Amino acid sequence: MSTPETTTPAGASPAPEPRALRIEARSLSKVYVKGGQAIRVLDNADLVLEPGERASIVGPSGCGKSTFLHILGLLDRPTAGSLMLGQVDVARTSESRLHRLRNQRIGFVFQSHMLLPEHTALGNVMMPVRLAGGSRGVAQARAEALLNAVGLGRRMSHRPGELSGGEQQRVAIARALVMGPGLILADEPTGNLDPRTAGGVFELLLSLHRQLGSTLVVVTHSMELAARFPRRLRLVDGRFHEEGGA
Repeated sequence: MSTPETTTPAGASPAPEPRALRIEARSLSKVYVKGGQAIRVLDNADLVLEPGERASIVGPSGCGKSTFLHILGLLDRPTAGSLMLGQVDVARTSESRLHRLRNQRIGFVFQSHMLLPEHTALGNVMMPVRLAGGSRGVAQARAEALLNAVGLGRRMSHRPGELSGGEQQRVAIARALVMGPGLILADEPTGNLDPRTAGGVFELLLSLHRQLGSTLVVVTHSMELAARFPRRLRLVDGRFHEEGGA
């Protein structure tokens, strides 16, 4: 794989080196109120992942897997408990700094791709660098390197609607990695794909993760895919239980 160049974009912080984030969640709880009733999806959950670790999370629908991933990705806040991402205490950090951390150090792959339909594959992958203040030239160089790495070198000018589901997910993976994140989060990244395409996308994600050296957390319903991780976690009654791993 040809990795993205690491030249610092003008007006932006340097793209992170391949420096994995450590995760430490302590007594993490999340409660939603629906129809006047409190629904607890995380209940004093504890989890520590060392830098570069690879873990899968399984459990029934509605058990809180995606909620936990959204909290790790700084897309949601816990109701109680503490979360450390590297040296950052999330509860004691300003929103502006958390925004920078989310943009520059965390890559998120969603089940539904979340690509901008009006932009090409290249434009979608360039977006995080541009949002960080990077120049168009630097953004394009990084995006082209990753799109070539995921096998879409000849599809860069195509919009999402002109790509297959597997190709769209490859674009989403490239976009998630373009800032060289220390933490990669994937929420059912192959859930909408047929088994053969899903296997290829999953292999790609693991390969790119190994090259970056990032910490990787994947939520999946596939026990076959989950079993290939060194750490396999099951979320039961709002808490994590170790199930071994590959």
